[in-house]
Amino acid sequence: MNFSLIFESFLKILNGLALSLEIIVLSLILGFLASILIVLMRLSKNILFSRFSRGFIFSIRGTPLLVQIYFIYYGLAQFSFIRDSFLWIILKEPFWCGVIALTINTSAYTAEIIRSGLNAISKGQIESATAFGMTKFQTFKRILIPQALRQSIPAYSNEIILMIKSSSLVSIITIMEMTGIARKIISTTFAPIEVFIAAGIIYLFLNYLITIIFRQVEKRYSVSY
Repeated sequence: MNFSLIFESFLKILNGLALSLEIIVLSLILGFLASILIVLMRLSKNILFSRFSRGFIFSIRGTPLLVQIYFIYYGLAQFSFIRDSFLWIILKEPFWCGVIALTINTSAYTAEIIRSGLNAISKGQIESATAFGMTKFQTFKRILIPQALRQSIPAYSNEIILMIKSSSLVSIITIMEMTGIARKIISTTFAPIEVFIAAGIIYLFLNYLITIIFRQVEKRYSVSY
């Protein structure tokens, strides 16, 4: 085991940390916003909206993220109408393809997390809100969403951890985040064990921080029974 190589690789891989965090944070924010829309469609009485959201969630959760990344980066480029449209400004960039793939993936999982949180809320609270004259939107905004988010804290923390690990997959589309740099180092050193140990330490530390942060958040905001 070459410990000096592990240390050298660790320092080099850290150069991709900022890009990794940018991809992760952007994807989580956009994915969370999209998940709210998906939940609203999922709970809608409009059968088209409801079926679309069900199909979307089923498709995304039922296929590997790696396939989704390949499809967005390589697959969409096969269509001439995509290349000739304004979408090509975004889809020709590996960075945005990676963000879009991660956003779509996390939005499906987050939507189900929020939906399960909503289902845990007693119907009596909804009836009480209606009795007080609240509209459906007010009930959703002031009562359902705040409680659903508190209910969903443990599950969502796991989703963030999974996203941090999943972000390493965007290296396959030439994005030089941490795993991309690690792969480049391996191509010159032919020492995958040492290099991936260095990368693994960084990912482990990031997930440890998330665990600590959400443990405190959960203590403060989680619903007590």
